[in-house]
Amino acid sequence: MGSIYDQSAVIPFQIKNKEIRILLITSLKSRTWIFPKGFIEDELSAQQSAEKEAYEEAGIEGQVLDLLLGEYKYNKWGGTCHVKVFPMHVTKIFDEWPEDDLRKRKWMPLKNAGDIVEKSELQMLLKKFKKNIKVIISLITDYS
Repeated sequence: MGSIYDQSAVIPFQIKNKEIRILLITSLKSRTWIFPKGFIEDELSAQQSAEKEAYEEAGIEGQVLDLLLGEYKYNKWGGTCHVKVFPMHVTKIFDEWPEDDLRKRKWMPLKNAGDIVEKSELQMLLKKFKKNIKVIISLITDYS
């Protein structure tokens, strides 16, 4: 049995003109559309680690909401990655960020984001996001 890697991710979103938009980024190798994610660092919570990855991979900051949308697993590095996924209300978008030369980012209306996400686990999480949208919006406290 291989190693187990704990990771966390965010589904970044904004509300513009009463429309919910989701931010997707490209993966490094396959260039498919994904959510920012990374290892849960020892000194950080799952939400804090996901927030850090969101800045490094997508050039965004905001409020990672205290709502676990779901979890999924995938195999990599000869082991299994367990990913916890949280919604993130984006309050700041940077023009330059650590991985801006490695990834593309794209804002999509929530209703269309599932059309370009290929992984079934991520499509399932977008459906959970839609299903829980009223709860998600009620948890936003940072409107900057």
